[in-house]
Formats: sequence, structure tokens, C-alpha cells
Amino acid sequence: MNSDQKITTFFMFNGMAEKAMTFYSSIFEDSKIMNMVHHEDGTVLHATFMLKGQTYMAIDNVNRDDHPFSPAMSLFVACDSEEEIDRVYDKLSVDGTVLMSLEESPFSEKFAWVEDRFGVSWQLNLSRVEEDI
Repeated sequence: MNSDQKITTFFMFNGMAEKAMTFYSSIFEDSKIMNMVHHEDGTVLHATFMLKGQTYMAIDNVNRDDHPFSPAMSLFVACDSEEEIDRVYDKLSVDGTVLMSLEESPFSEKFAWVEDRFGVSWQLNLSRVEEDI
């Protein structure tokens, strides 16, 4: 884990932690599952993964209560190119819900808000390029 990072976003999935981490790490550059420990039944006891150089943690809910994610808390992704925002939007949208379509906004060149197939909410942003005057 990044020793400079003092606060880490922690996800509790309902039996889908490993699938979600594998999916996310396949979408973003500089991403990987760093470590993972399983319960005897194969669910995730604890895992650490990285997306675009940022560290996250995840577990699977073992009490089987359904604790859904909410768009009230989302991951804001600063995309580096139009190709990246288009690709990430396309992949996160599959079997998910588009909360705001990918389009120009007053504060960015392109912006979208997507809830993925695991229920995690993502805000995708491509900042405006400052024009030389």
C-alpha cells in the first residue's frame, strides 16, 4: 500500500469482490490486485487493489445482508484523454446504469456518471484543455 496514503476507500461487496477488482483493474492503466486473502468458502476476507495508482481495499460481506452502494458516494476519475474516457464509460456502462450520459458539460470537455454492474458509482471527467491566448 502507498505509505503516503492515509485514508483508503474500502468496498464491501455482496460476494462479488474478486470479480469487481478483476474487472476494474482490467479497465484502468496502472492498476492491479495487490493482495487477496480468501475465506474457506472462496469469498474475499481482505484484499488490496490499485486503480490508476490509487490504493483501495475490498471484502465480501459474510453475513449475507444486502448492503448496496449509493450514488451519494462515488469515485471521481480524472481521465487523461478522450480515448480513455470513451473506453472507461463503455466498459463501466455494460450491465450498469447511466446516471448522466457522456457529453460536454459546463465544467469539462466530457463528463459522465455511471453506476456499474456491481452498484459502484463512477463520475468520469475529461477536463477542458486550456487554449493558448
